[in-house]
Amino acid sequence: MLLTHESDSDQLLVATGLVKHLGGKRVVDGIDLVVAAGEVLGLLGPNGAGKTTTLRMCYGYLRPDAGSITIEGHDLTREQDAARRVLGVCTQDDTFDTDFTVKQNLVQTGRYYRPRQHDIDRRIEGLLDQFGLREYADQSPETLSGGYRRRLMIARAVVHEPKVVFLDEPTTGLDPQARVAVWELVRSLREQGMAVVLTTHYMDEAARLSDRLQVLQRGRVRAQGVAEEVLGDVVGEHVVLLDNNEPRTAEALQWIERELRSRAKPSQVLTQWHVPLDAEGLSRFVASFADLRYEVRPPTLDDLFLALSEEREP
Repeated sequence: MLLTHESDSDQLLVATGLVKHLGGKRVVDGIDLVVAAGEVLGLLGPNGAGKTTTLRMCYGYLRPDAGSITIEGHDLTREQDAARRVLGVCTQDDTFDTDFTVKQNLVQTGRYYRPRQHDIDRRIEGLLDQFGLREYADQSPETLSGGYRRRLMIARAVVHEPKVVFLDEPTTGLDPQARVAVWELVRSLREQGMAVVLTTHYMDEAARLSDRLQVLQRGRVRAQGVAEEVLGDVVGEHVVLLDNNEPRTAEALQWIERELRSRAKPSQVLTQWHVPLDAEGLSRFVASFADLRYEVRPPTLDDLFLALSEEREP
C-alpha cells in the first residue's frame, strides 16, 4: 500500500510498484516507498529481504524491471540528470579517494554536479565545521578513525545540498560514541528539510532516528508505520520469556504451538525462549500455566527481527 499521509508537494521520494529480478529470482516484488521533506524513513528487514536492491533502484544504480521512481517530481528513468542532481548517497563501504585530502574529497565531489553551486566553497567550509572535520581537512582520509570516515562519507553525500539522502547502514562497526555522533548528523539532515532513507541492523538506531519504519520480507512490504504499529503487526502486544531449564517449558511450547498457532514462532535466545503473543493469547497462556515461572515484557525491534526469521510462510 502506498502511503500518502503527506501532501504531494512534501513528497520528495515516491516509488511505486518496484520489481526487480536478479539471478532469475524476484528479489523485489511490488514495493512502494514515499518519503517527505524533513522525514527519516527506516527501511528494515533481515538479510535477503530486498533492502539494498530497493535502495539501488531508488538512487539509479539499478533499473527496476517494473514500477516508477520520482525524485522531487523528476522521473528517475526519463530525467536522470535532474533526479540525480537532488540525490545524495552514502553506501556501506568507504569510497573516498585516498589520493586527495579530506577537504579535496569534498571539492572533487562538488564538481561532479551540474549546474555547479555558486557557493560551493562556502558550503564545503560549512560542512567541515558541521561534521567536525576541520582539524583533519588537510589529512588523507586513510588517517581518520572509523567514526570520522563515516562523517566524511555523509558529508560527501550532501555536499551538493540534495533533497533526498540514502544512508545504507551508516554506523556499522562504529563504537557507541561515534554512533551517537552520526545520529546527530542524521538529525541535522532532517532539520534541514532533507528526506532521508536509512537502513540499519541496529534496532535502537532505527527507533531513535526514524519517523516511520518500513519492514521488508522476501521482497515485499511486511509492515509499515511508527515503531509501535510495526511491532503490533509483526510481533504482537507481548513477549513471554520462558527459561529453557524450567521443567514445564517444553510442555508450554507444545501447548502454544498446538493451541495458539500464531504466525510468529517462539525463538530461542541462549537459555530463554522468546514467545510473541497477542493479548488474547497471553490471557489463555496465563490461565493454562498459572504455576509456571516466566517473564512478560513489551516487544522490541530485536523481537521483530527474531519474529521475521521464524515466521511461517503465508
